[in-house]
Amino acid sequence: MSMTYHFQTVKNIVHGAGSLDQLADKLVLLDTPTPVHRIALITQPVMEQLGVIDKVIAALAAKDVEVRIVRDVEPEPTIGNVETVFKEQIEPFAPQAILSIGGGSVLDAAKLFAVRLTNDTPMREWLGIDLIAKPGVPLILVPTTAGTGSEVTPNAIVTLPDEALKVGIVSRHLLPQLVILDASLTLGLPKPITAATGMDAFIHSLESYISTKANPISDMFAMESMRLIGAHIVEAYEHGQSVKAREAMMLGSMYGGLALTAAGTAAVHALAYPLGGMFNITHGVANSMLLPHVMAFNMDAIVGRLANVARALELSAREDSDESAAQKLVDQLVAWTATLDIPQDLRQFGVSEEHLDALAVAASKVKRLLGNNPKTLSLDDIKSIYARLLP
Repeated sequence: MSMTYHFQTVKNIVHGAGSLDQLADKLVLLDTPTPVHRIALITQPVMEQLGVIDKVIAALAAKDVEVRIVRDVEPEPTIGNVETVFKEQIEPFAPQAILSIGGGSVLDAAKLFAVRLTNDTPMREWLGIDLIAKPGVPLILVPTTAGTGSEVTPNAIVTLPDEALKVGIVSRHLLPQLVILDASLTLGLPKPITAATGMDAFIHSLESYISTKANPISDMFAMESMRLIGAHIVEAYEHGQSVKAREAMMLGSMYGGLALTAAGTAAVHALAYPLGGMFNITHGVANSMLLPHVMAFNMDAIVGRLANVARALELSAREDSDESAAQKLVDQLVAWTATLDIPQDLRQFGVSEEHLDALAVAASKVKRLLGNNPKTLSLDDIKSIYARLLP
């Protein structure tokens, strides 16, 4: 019996270095009954320091658009932080649209602000899938890292401090109406962020490709994402001003977002969430640390799929067996973490053996993602994977 699958994404994507300059002219693409004259701009201080925000505000002012800058979204934001910023800054301004320019944290917060303006229920009631009743105000997302793919996904990730866990809110109403992919915004990205976000994007695609929900649409986006990122991540890391590498990474990140929208991530992300919630390990770093070990655990169930990726990335010879090719991919994942200077020891973040039980229990609760994994993980399996990162 053939499988059925559903795919959805954003309405409009504008791509190309310098494309942020078109933002003001692209407002006509927004689905609103009247022209937009009031926008809340969710961003990060570095974007203001680089002069990006002043340029955007000037262009919007020329179109008679008032902009309110919102700067207080935390890195890896808690659900309380998002709700507080909404109540204190977004709701009183009553914007007709939400614009976000920044990394995954502010993009995710912007999604929630847009729907919070039209839905009265507390955000905690949205945790899970399709629990947001109404569409939000129009949303415009401009990523400044090549990593999360948040700009094209129906997902928003928030931290629950009381549970020491990151969780997802998933809804079709979180998809933006307009995305602008301007790789020039990533030219000044520091090396650690380039590494962590780039690996995160690759992981989105690899996990989507081996997900139990993988399908022809997710496979197409996942494979092209991995091909682009695999060929350019080291160049982007070592030569950060390379427009060619940065554009390839930004496209690869977006394709990764499209892949996970169609198929979903799996155990790497499930095990990463408690590391972020309990020890504040950034999402991309946690994912990157776990990746080789989760793939090694899954190996016997996905050897053919891993071999396909190895061959697409030209890591294996034609005559290699699937087992040999798959192992070469896992070896490359380990090599990338070394080249990109991503830690492989949880102790430096304060994790020790006494934390393994709590981490395993927390990860086991991320059933939405564990259900996508090609192999079932017991509590002991999860502990064993974490233990590999305590050499």
